[in-house]
Amino acid sequence: MASVAVTRRFDLTDGQWALLERLLPTSKKPGRPPKWSKRQLIDGIRWRVRVGAPWRDVPDCYGHWRSVYGLYRRWQRDGTWARMLAGLQARADALGLITWDVSVDSTIVRAHQHAAGARRRPDLQVEPPDGPGGTEPGDHALGRSRGGWTTKLHLACEQGRKVLSVVVTGGQRGDSPQFTTVLGRIRVPRVGGGRARTRPDRVLADKAYSSTANRAYLRQRSIRCVIPVKVDQAAHRRARGSRGGRPPAFDQVAYRLRHAVECGISLLKQHRAVATRYDKLAVRYETTVTISTIDTWLRRIDKHLPNTA
Repeated sequence: MASVAVTRRFDLTDGQWALLERLLPTSKKPGRPPKWSKRQLIDGIRWRVRVGAPWRDVPDCYGHWRSVYGLYRRWQRDGTWARMLAGLQARADALGLITWDVSVDSTIVRAHQHAAGARRRPDLQVEPPDGPGGTEPGDHALGRSRGGWTTKLHLACEQGRKVLSVVVTGGQRGDSPQFTTVLGRIRVPRVGGGRARTRPDRVLADKAYSSTANRAYLRQRSIRCVIPVKVDQAAHRRARGSRGGRPPAFDQVAYRLRHAVECGISLLKQHRAVATRYDKLAVRYETTVTISTIDTWLRRIDKHLPNTA
């Protein structure tokens, strides 16, 4: 495999590129070869996600900024980034790198002033953002919360601190209503074929997710539940006496493992375009989160297979 000189920190290594290259869509466009390689353009996208700079400030060594942004936008619309992430997760699962004790939580992200001003009717754009890669919500996943103009990320992380699924909403949205949606988005394909894995062995979450509906959902899917009970819920059950039923089982030792999702959020927010939202559209910002997730999975797999190249 041909190697390129690494011009900046955190550019793809040869081993990481070997993992990623096999997941790229094959080009069917005839004609002369492109001026900039896919590796250059992808490194330019990763640079922008890590630094959080405007697209026009992407260094020239990665190609013209319009070409870098064009690839980012095109792969968002056709779902390529999501397929690349699914491919890496499948590879990690085949290598035994996924521990199926899944922790769920959310985090608030401040929206920069440049994130405001999106079209009210994105479907009227020359190139609408909707596609197989996602549908743009009417509020663009922006809302008022105590932190001001914010977006909220709802995540499910495996025990190795790597993200399995993400849901993007406005900052004022509650955590518990998104619980089933986050778990429903977990889908790790099988390398050798067969149905994708969608069911964790155990789910850990804090008191914000302690609701009857969430516990019934986990019980219906035969997933063990490690969620503490809220004080008012416990008091209400005791007040009902024998009609209140038995208290839900809670494993305090297993609950200590919930730190994995906090660590996963910290890893994501090392990318400045994730820690602060600059994207006007929710589908674009979700793609930014997906690319940062791809980076964390790449580092994990490449570390496990140092001779991949």
